[in-house]
Amino acid sequence: MALEVGTTAPDFTTIDDEGNSVSLADFKGKTVVLYFYPKDDTPGCTKQAQSFRDNISQYQDKDVVVLGVSADDRASHKKFKEKYGLPFTLLVDSDKKIIQAYDVDGGGYAKRVTYIIDGEGKIAHVDSNVNTSTHAGDILASMS
Repeated sequence: MALEVGTTAPDFTTIDDEGNSVSLADFKGKTVVLYFYPKDDTPGCTKQAQSFRDNISQYQDKDVVVLGVSADDRASHKKFKEKYGLPFTLLVDSDKKIIQAYDVDGGGYAKRVTYIIDGEGKIAHVDSNVNTSTHAGDILASMS
């Protein structure tokens, strides 16, 4: 069961696809779309990532940060990002601590759930019924 709207988003610190340290606290004051997905370079996950890629300018216009999270390692994220030209950050969660903190553990992989976290660090929206092809547009619509 995903975390509920209105609860404080669990903070985390991990590395991204470039090896940089990233914490949720780094984005205080900004809206963050934190999307969890099962595995790099699989059909549904690729469609979902491409959906964010194809809508990224609309997210940037709203000053919204997009972060993708899976249990894949840095090398896998880097390859996935380069292969599909993904212009947003992928976070490494090989130990599944973030996946567990956000209650999206699918038993060895992340369930497909997206959280919108407001600038105060509260969960503003949860989408656990993801259409991979239209997901980025669906999330934008929920922010309007």
